[in-house]
Amino acid sequence: MLKPLLALSALAAAVPAVAQTAPPAAPSPADAAAADWQPIPDSELLVMTLRGGHQVYIRLAPRYTPAHVTNIRKLAEAHWWDGTAIYRVQDNYVTQWGDPTEKKPLPPTVIENPPAEYEWARYDGVTSFARPDPYAAKTGHSADGWPVATDGKASWLAHCYGMVGVARDMAPSTGSGAALYAVIGHAPRHLDRNIAVIGRVVEGMQWLSALPRGGGSLGIYENDADHVPILSVRLASQLPEDERPRFQYRATDNVRFAAWLSERENRKPPFFTVPAGGADICNAQAPVRRAP
Repeated sequence: MLKPLLALSALAAAVPAVAQTAPPAAPSPADAAAADWQPIPDSELLVMTLRGGHQVYIRLAPRYTPAHVTNIRKLAEAHWWDGTAIYRVQDNYVTQWGDPTEKKPLPPTVIENPPAEYEWARYDGVTSFARPDPYAAKTGHSADGWPVATDGKASWLAHCYGMVGVARDMAPSTGSGAALYAVIGHAPRHLDRNIAVIGRVVEGMQWLSALPRGGGSLGIYENDADHVPILSVRLASQLPEDERPRFQYRATDNVRFAAWLSERENRKPPFFTVPAGGADICNAQAPVRRAP
């Protein structure tokens, strides 16, 4: 009977050593403070539900593209996208959705070709990068986390991964917002200032980026059976209060975000042996998270 008791005694003696853990790491200067996380308003969050119940959440940018976002809100309120589909997936480029037939009438209050909201006069970036950008004289983040660029005269939203734009025909068409696309590949910055960028996917990119690529021209699905049905698109403000998703963006106008950006530009050992010494705007998009 002594041996089991001795074994238990040895185990008990070993427990404190096993339970000991390294002290928590000291806070980094790049860590966000609680006040840095700001709510995305319900009226600025689009919820797209696809076949299988998969959901894609899109933050809208009404400050930069007010006419197009107004159209998009009207389309969501009219349930216009219900029963439409994803009909184009072009590898390393975009996933596009809307009415594949292009025959579905728009709601009467939707403007078919609103103003070309491709750029604006002022620059409201509050961060800066160590190295220049090949597509702009300067790039940075707005205080509320949008990737912005300027040539010193006009400013615009950058076509980064996950950004959402308005599909259009040849100019002077500007697109109503009924057909939208999300960037799923390397940032196509050559589209900057040529198309209205209305928002950014903040969750659910896997349901857009992992789809089979279309075999037709520009990634169009050649067979209707390949279309990915859209069950519904709603503003979060249209949903019952207890069903509304809650997201927060990280504010960029503070020293903590500046430190975060510096870390993105200067990756450290042990993994990184050669830091880049810089980053582009699309490699350092401001974080967005689910509200705790």
